[in-house]
Amino acid sequence: MNAAEKWVAFSTITRKELIRILRIWGQTLLPSVITHTLYLVIFGMFIGSQLGGMQGFSYIQFILPGIIMMAVIINSYVNVSSSFFSSKFQKNIEELLVSPTPNSIIIAGYVIGGVMRSLIIGIVLLCVSLLFTDIAIYSASVIFGMAFLTSVMFSLAGFLNAIYSTKFDDLFVVPTFVLTPLTYLGGVFYSISLLPPFWQKVSLFNPILYIIDGFRYGFLGIADSHVWIGMSMLAALSAILLAINLWLLKKGTGLKN
Repeated sequence: MNAAEKWVAFSTITRKELIRILRIWGQTLLPSVITHTLYLVIFGMFIGSQLGGMQGFSYIQFILPGIIMMAVIINSYVNVSSSFFSSKFQKNIEELLVSPTPNSIIIAGYVIGGVMRSLIIGIVLLCVSLLFTDIAIYSASVIFGMAFLTSVMFSLAGFLNAIYSTKFDDLFVVPTFVLTPLTYLGGVFYSISLLPPFWQKVSLFNPILYIIDGFRYGFLGIADSHVWIGMSMLAALSAILLAINLWLLKKGTGLKN
């Protein structure tokens, strides 16, 4: 395929993903917005009003970046894993695999779909948060960079999950038992500086801590870790996951009976 044909293939997959997201917005967008808005109201307003400030900011301002990033992580992962697995289940992925479309274009199309869904939800949550608090923005470039890299990395992880999944239940094991606990323990609702020394050291082994910390730095200019660690980790993991997914697609793992 030449460059123009590759672009047509990529834009077609991306458009299909965007249409799917918007057509069933009551399933893809609304539930996450409502759930994370409730986090913001219950923890940020009700409980936060009793706790006072956190590192020079109101509690709701402190947790807002973490809540948005939590939505970005879960939705980018779930969107790609469910969409690609549905294509496997309905056997229409075979039409792509027998076409001259490169595997890299197939992956890119699905990943951008996950990125679009997570960023749409992130932007909507940011707008909704204006009803409850003032938003501080320290570095817009860091905010966008962390959100984009995070959604790409977890979209690639969701693609890997879909390749190995044999039934729909397999899609929810990682989000339920891995991503959700790590996110809650990743400093969404607290600063690790408040933890005892032992648990501070344990928290440093949680990769999501660096993601949320970097995203919070973009809003508030404060962080418990170095922002470049989170960005470097996301870029490295994205490259590794991309290589693995390309190799598995080439082998036909999970796609050939």
